[in-house]
Amino acid sequence: MECSVPENAQPKDGFALFSDRSVVAMRVNGVLKDLAATVTDADEVEPVTIDSPEGLSILRHSTAHVLAQAVQRINPQANLGIGPPITDGFYYDFGVEQPFTPEDLKAITKEMQRIVREGQRFVRRVVTDDEARAELADEPFKLELIGLKGGKEAAEGASVEVGEGELTIYDNTTRDGEVVWKDLCRGPHLPNTRMIGNGWDLTRIAAAYWRGSEKNPQLQRIYGTAWPTKDELREYQHRLEEAAKRDHRRLGKELDLFSFPEEIGSGLSVWHPRGGIVRGEMEQHARKRHIEGGYTYVYTPHISKEDLFLTSNHLVTYKEGMYPPIVMDEERDDEGNITKQGQDYYLKPMNCPMHILIYKERARSYRDLPLRFAENGTVYRNELSGALHGLTRVRGFTQDDSHLFVTPDQLEGEVSKVLEFILSMLRDFGLTDFELELSMKDDEKSKWIGSDEFWESSTDALRRVALASGLKLTEVPGEAAFYGPKIDLKTRDAIGRTWQLSTVQVDPNLPERFDLEFMDKDGQKKRPIMIHRALFGSIERFFAILLEHYAGDFPVWLSPVQVVGIPVAEDFADYLGDVISTLRSQGVRAELDTSDDRMQKKIRTHTTGKVPLLLIAGEQDRNAGTVSFRFRDGTQENGVPIADAVARIRAAIDAHALVQTAGDLA
Repeated sequence: MECSVPENAQPKDGFALFSDRSVVAMRVNGVLKDLAATVTDADEVEPVTIDSPEGLSILRHSTAHVLAQAVQRINPQANLGIGPPITDGFYYDFGVEQPFTPEDLKAITKEMQRIVREGQRFVRRVVTDDEARAELADEPFKLELIGLKGGKEAAEGASVEVGEGELTIYDNTTRDGEVVWKDLCRGPHLPNTRMIGNGWDLTRIAAAYWRGSEKNPQLQRIYGTAWPTKDELREYQHRLEEAAKRDHRRLGKELDLFSFPEEIGSGLSVWHPRGGIVRGEMEQHARKRHIEGGYTYVYTPHISKEDLFLTSNHLVTYKEGMYPPIVMDEERDDEGNITKQGQDYYLKPMNCPMHILIYKERARSYRDLPLRFAENGTVYRNELSGALHGLTRVRGFTQDDSHLFVTPDQLEGEVSKVLEFILSMLRDFGLTDFELELSMKDDEKSKWIGSDEFWESSTDALRRVALASGLKLTEVPGEAAFYGPKIDLKTRDAIGRTWQLSTVQVDPNLPERFDLEFMDKDGQKKRPIMIHRALFGSIERFFAILLEHYAGDFPVWLSPVQVVGIPVAEDFADYLGDVISTLRSQGVRAELDTSDDRMQKKIRTHTTGKVPLLLIAGEQDRNAGTVSFRFRDGTQENGVPIADAVARIRAAIDAHALVQTAGDLA
């Protein structure tokens, strides 16, 4: 719905334009504004409803303000940090002498409920830098943000507070107009606190460094969530409960898949035998598909001299994300004097510079292109300890990295093949719900390199490929890398969470920096375009996503143990052991449980262990040459001839089936 103010009409605010009570803000000429803002007859105005992405962010940011006000009502000495909206919620950081406790959260929640019921208005006010400093003189973190206004650090750390434009403060006022609280903020906000309703909750407490740096003071962070209705809050809480059951860190421990030994260090995983089986199956399947798709596997070292990362510019643009240098190759004489200066080496944060060197090792012709390199290359990132999270955020991980070198006229066709390949591969692993984002440049001239012609042609090529896929496409101006556009693929898992997985990035920059060439059919040397393509993103993170997607119940082809044989009694162990041996000879990961546990306990043990298929045999089966299947849902199919059982199991593995019932194994 769009609203143009009629000609000759007097300026109006949003309240006069929109009677729908779900409208909480408006977009005026493309800019989000409060409903209290006035518009003229020249403005194009669109309503922002509370259930839209922008409306949810406004709801959550407004709730964060109420949280901060409640904290300062209870503890006036608490200093304010920042309080942005985030995915599914919000947080606010505070400088306090003592950490918050669960009892504190209860008291803060009650105070927030009072503020919501009071129906305080959020009133925007433009201030000068000096006025803001005077009004917020007791808020050291806010004063620091004012000093950073317009700078890169401010935009990264507190875009909800300050930007490159004017400074604004939001006053919380009573119905009588009395200002009872204020905060430095860009807005917009809900018209009043009553519109927050009762679809919110405070969720947890954490420590956080000011502006994300361990060099800065440690603050206390309170997280919360907010939704338009109580029912939506309950649905979200149910999703959280389900996500907790599926948490890959818990499942990894319960199923003996991986761990993070203290002796090795934070964010560095080791893979146990069962986890190694799943990972190996993932890698082997991907390798087979890549080779079929025309990719060639390469191998590169984990460490390199600094010159490589200076040429690639990583040591300029990404140094904080890299591990500190290791000094090598220094030589000394017998007296300890340095006779040869050492050289700085770095653990690689990315594989692309080394793949470029392979390309550059010899002359290339247009007949060589497209050239597709693939590698499962382990890289290292110097992540903050507070950002680490199981296998989804680590310091050492393996990228299923591919780099493609193409001629300009091959770009669109190759990107199309890449996207088709990515979707096909992810479907192999049971993911089916996808959407795309196209990251483009915007109108800010200084942010981008390369000609307008290149940007237009490459962006159009990616757009055509994305539209041809038939998937939902969202275009995001301003989010491209400084050197080229990209397509990001997102997928939803079994409980509706969205994960960003694969990226297809167009890059003319690194070929330029490394002076890459190919001889074209006209006999002229020309520059190839490079395509960065990570399919899983990282094998560790993709494994974690699959583990949570399936709640540990991997499809039979990925399961560490695919079949366990359980004899009804010891007398039938030899008979069932022969069946297990036959399955092993067919490449099935099968085991025989000969423990002293009773049969029902064995069934419980292996069901809890997420084994997809249990084979049970007793006197009747031995006499008839059959076995009984027991499935994940607890159902059973009796009297299956051994040859049929082996064939059906092998077929389910080859089909990458998720076996839950007898019908799945038919």
